[in-house]
Amino acid sequence: MIEIQELRKAFRQGQGKTARTVQAVAGVDFTALDGRITGLLGPNGAGKTTTLRIAAALIEADSGHVTVDGIDVARQPAAALARMGVLSDARGLYPRLTARENIVYYGRLQGMSDAAASARADVLARTLDMTPLLDRRTEGFSQGERMKTALARALVHDPPNIVLDEPTNGLDVLATRALREALRRLRDDGGKCIVFSTHIMQEVERLCDHVVVVAQGRTVAAGSVAELALASGETDFEETFVKLAFGSTDASAFTGSSV
Repeated sequence: MIEIQELRKAFRQGQGKTARTVQAVAGVDFTALDGRITGLLGPNGAGKTTTLRIAAALIEADSGHVTVDGIDVARQPAAALARMGVLSDARGLYPRLTARENIVYYGRLQGMSDAAASARADVLARTLDMTPLLDRRTEGFSQGERMKTALARALVHDPPNIVLDEPTNGLDVLATRALREALRRLRDDGGKCIVFSTHIMQEVERLCDHVVVVAQGRTVAAGSVAELALASGETDFEETFVKLAFGSTDASAFTGSSV
């Protein structure tokens, strides 16, 4: 389970008289439960990526708290990260290594033996339908093949919590469908807590059990797709999102209503 409470983060941009402070995150709150896919939905610049980078201990929050299975990320980052698999938007793989070698290397960083990490790579390859890729160099991989390899690398230590930052960016239809199926299997068979950020309405409708809408750095609504539609008075989810994210309707009744 991942809990985010009153998260805030500002960045200083520019120098001298042109310098200004940008409030990237101004009060994000949500809880992502085990066995559930939680979507962090918001327009570009809403604070989604900054929120997930704080959760992954990549940057420090100005205030607020992130806990992973009760572990405070700021105070115990190594312990928290041991219980997380993080797939950021920078999916850098070592191009001269095979997919297996990339996965095993990350497993070693997580304290696994070569043999255990390699065996885990075989399991993940079957789960993610990437067995033919395992012993090929990642140089020249398609975007979808790179995504599968990066996801396997993030999951090599079998973490109970998975965080993905806009994982379908650049993927074609078949790769996107494969990713959705993989995430459903991880939720249903493994009981994983899965959080992913997106600005794509269809992904949320087809995949998410719970949706957190973020706008201007704040959580403005949370609930299932059906609950959010009821709050907005709309039947089309794109219209629902526009109303909730841009203030055309009062979403306060649903903010934090369903953990």
